[in-house]
Amino acid sequence: MQTLENIGGLIIDMDGVLWHGDRPQSGLVEFFLTLRELNLPFVLATNNAGSSPEQYVSKLQGMGVTVELNQILTSGMATALYLAERYPPPATRVFVIGGFGLVQPLMDLGFTLTGLDDVAGGRHADLVVCGLDKALSWDKLCAAALNIQAGADFFGTNGDVTLPSERGFLPGNGATLAALTAATGVHPVTIGKPEPIIYQQAMGRLGVEAERVIAIGDRLDTDILGAVRAGIRSVLVLSGISNVDDLARVDYAPTWIMKDIQELTRALRDL
Repeated sequence: MQTLENIGGLIIDMDGVLWHGDRPQSGLVEFFLTLRELNLPFVLATNNAGSSPEQYVSKLQGMGVTVELNQILTSGMATALYLAERYPPPATRVFVIGGFGLVQPLMDLGFTLTGLDDVAGGRHADLVVCGLDKALSWDKLCAAALNIQAGADFFGTNGDVTLPSERGFLPGNGATLAALTAATGVHPVTIGKPEPIIYQQAMGRLGVEAERVIAIGDRLDTDILGAVRAGIRSVLVLSGISNVDDLARVDYAPTWIMKDIQELTRALRDL
């Protein structure tokens, strides 16, 4: 059993850690019961911008777990906050590829969203923001490419090229970004992990010093590298994308490696 220490709060990834698609990981309910019993604050921080906080709360309720809205932080929310700090929302036109989980935070902060008809009429956006879009179409890709070619700044909520599901690994937002980069020659600025931005926002919510925060994730190239860049410790769980052999191919490492949240729960109970 690996020993955890000096924990004041957790930043927990969801896809590949808590579930695969709509299938919860074994020990999910017990994991959250342990966090409650230990009075450990946590933020569920995901690179997936396809869903809203309300949808994540509902999904967890369906799996027998209750969380609050302020315990959810998506890359869609992080992206909207990041952009609002750099562009005046009421005066900024945004073309979005993405679902409700990206559209709503942008609208909440006052950005003006443009559509396919705007591009057809020559009314180009100031920004193109791309997140996971399960209704992705050729027309959306064309509109995004045309906006970027016309000078729009290009942002991605995250660069994950795959998304773990109960069916296997599906194309993630990074695959869409790659298509747009191939079509335009422009590389996006990405906001989600492994950039430290979403971790920094999550730590602000926790109100816990960085040295007492632990990030939990299943991907070396996003969750763990993001934790390294944010200056916090991390646990790699082997229930998602990355495996032990992948460690030999990178020059960074998690603080701890565990099989899944069941092993993590046992380690937390030994605190």
